[in-house]
Amino acid sequence: MTPSTLQLIGAVLFAVAILHTFATKYFEHLAHTRPAHAGAWHLLGEVEVAFGFWALILVVAMFFAEGAKATTAYMDSRDFTEPMFVFAIMVIAGTRPILQMVRVGVNCLARMVPLPGSTGTCLVVLGVVPLLGSFITEPAAMTLAALILADDLFASGVSSRVKYAMLGVLFVNISIGGTLTAYAAPPVLMVADTWGWDSHFMIAAFGWKSAIAVLANAVGAALLFRKELGAVPRRPGSAAPVPLLLLLTHLAFLVCVVSFAHHPAVFMGLFLFFLGVASAYPRYQDPLILREGLLVALFLAGLVVLGGQQEWWLQPLLMRLHSDQVFVGATVLTAFADNAALTYLGSLVEGLPDGFKYALVAGAVTGGGLTVIANAPNPAGLSLLRKHFEDETVSPLGLLTAALIPTVVAALAFKFL
Repeated sequence: MTPSTLQLIGAVLFAVAILHTFATKYFEHLAHTRPAHAGAWHLLGEVEVAFGFWALILVVAMFFAEGAKATTAYMDSRDFTEPMFVFAIMVIAGTRPILQMVRVGVNCLARMVPLPGSTGTCLVVLGVVPLLGSFITEPAAMTLAALILADDLFASGVSSRVKYAMLGVLFVNISIGGTLTAYAAPPVLMVADTWGWDSHFMIAAFGWKSAIAVLANAVGAALLFRKELGAVPRRPGSAAPVPLLLLLTHLAFLVCVVSFAHHPAVFMGLFLFFLGVASAYPRYQDPLILREGLLVALFLAGLVVLGGQQEWWLQPLLMRLHSDQVFVGATVLTAFADNAALTYLGSLVEGLPDGFKYALVAGAVTGGGLTVIANAPNPAGLSLLRKHFEDETVSPLGLLTAALIPTVVAALAFKFL
């Protein structure tokens, strides 16, 4: 396929956006050394802004190259359901009632683990909460796990080495932990209806393997850093429990939003109603994570806009691989493009053998923790945890390095179990 000029511009801007995510620390440095424009540098230093900013550049270029009508038609053809859903589910899952309920469960399980200090908490958050994502969706699980890690472990002053290790395991485990059902993981959603994959198929073909890999990664991280984690005391429960009726109300909103995840008019209506309920009981609420949710939505929306111009090179590259090569190819490509985009492109091709389909999805979820753009929930976790890193910036190379071993564990599980 011969790309158009606009498609070439889109590919270049996509590459620039990826490089931008690696340069956020440089922009934060400029914000401190050049205070005259500190606000602009801080804005560009937000990793979530990277794809949104370059998507805006693409839209402006499209406007001048093809006109307002063509630009509007392109934007209307994009599906922004996922950015809206991630925003809504992040805010609801991050409320005190939901977080308090999950923390009670985490603490109960952690007390059963015969390990000192917060080692058990680390094991449960990294090994159980990601599997919960198969039922409440991966973005919700990511939000809950990140908030608990931030409050119970990262804020306690553990070393950067431990933080990066837990971040890498969290991203990988969330990516593979949503494969027990057919609706929770974005790359699975892209193919489930087209290929006839239901939750029974998912748990038989993927789920049990994912569970083994998730638990292996969590146990490995907890034991590797047991000395440092053991020195961190377990965080006590909240002194002001949320009334049961309010807790059930929040849980009902969470379940309803998840149930209507593919219907933005419904779940956004529920979300707006939820905001009213949350504001009516400020005594039992922490500040809502609206800023973090909006930044993540901007990141994902930018990925949707820029990603729409990458099909001309991604799909031929993916389809050129043989069934036994596509697993590795999808794992590597996922690091540079959203894993849901890869599986969606695969779903457009008719007559693919079952082995190719399995390898494509397995590779896509396996590589979902390597970079922040590899899996849709990753920006959510990054936005909630990065303030605990130096200069409030997570090194992409540091994340990649930390995620390599958990990724290999996941790959071995999908390939040989």
